[in-house]
Amino acid sequence: MTTQAQFWDRIAPKYAQKPIADMTAYETTMRRTRQYLAASDRVLELGCGTGSTAVRLAPDVAQFTGTDISGKMIRIAQGRAEAAGTANLTFATTQAFDLQPPAAPFDTVLAFNLLHLLEDVPAALREIHAQIKPGGLFISKSGCLGGGWPFLRWVIRVMQMVGKAPHVGFFTTRQLEEMISDAGFEILETGDYPAKPPSHFVVARRR
Repeated sequence: MTTQAQFWDRIAPKYAQKPIADMTAYETTMRRTRQYLAASDRVLELGCGTGSTAVRLAPDVAQFTGTDISGKMIRIAQGRAEAAGTANLTFATTQAFDLQPPAAPFDTVLAFNLLHLLEDVPAALREIHAQIKPGGLFISKSGCLGGGWPFLRWVIRVMQMVGKAPHVGFFTTRQLEEMISDAGFEILETGDYPAKPPSHFVVARRR
């Protein structure tokens, strides 16, 4: 059976070359995220992939750590950081929540396009909560395909059967917000970038 790490290792080179599907939505996400970052912040990005977002945001904070389960993704990310000359940016290959670097707890934890790829979202959110200092922020964006999009769900399942898609969870925007709240966060801001199918952006403060 192909593991999640093996799946992302296999597609890493092609993933790195793939253009962003909706640049307007991506830029909106980056702009809204930057509103919550401070120059003194220590930031952790979970599921950082090939590091493009980390390279964009690292200059806005004091320390930035990116992690991913795919070693091949991380190697590409490290190359991008070196090319950009981003001295305050480090990467590590890890399972999503087993990293406890000296910077933990963090001022902010980021998880873009990650939560819907996890098999146990409530458990993951509890682990994320533990890595954020009291009053710190969790900023995420997640695909929300629950309650609709039957054709897209069917396509994903067919692709999974032939090893062309990873695990994908199906939840609504409301269910996502409830899981985040139940994990001990106060939601400050939400938005859908893009709106259809909803990629739900959430800014939440650790209570």
